[in-house]
Amino acid sequence: MMFNCDKCGLCCANIAGIELYKDLDRGDGVCKYLKDNLCSIYENRPLLCRIDDSWKQFYSSEMTLECFYELNYKGCKKLKEQKKEAEKCS
Repeated sequence: MMFNCDKCGLCCANIAGIELYKDLDRGDGVCKYLKDNLCSIYENRPLLCRIDDSWKQFYSSEMTLECFYELNYKGCKKLKEQKKEAEKCS
């Protein structure tokens, strides 16, 4: 089982104010490694950017992998909904 990312780039484009990602923020809430909605350092991306490895390292004693995936999918869905709403207003 692996997290099924559709590579929309929204999670990487919305890191403003998230302490864990402050070193990746290029100053406008977008990851400095996001290029054309893809990670330019994907093979060497930080642990916090790897869902499966982050679960193993930090959350496996707190929740199941399925629960962790569900939380991440919910976050992804929320970002997509926010983008859709913003596009309606522009």
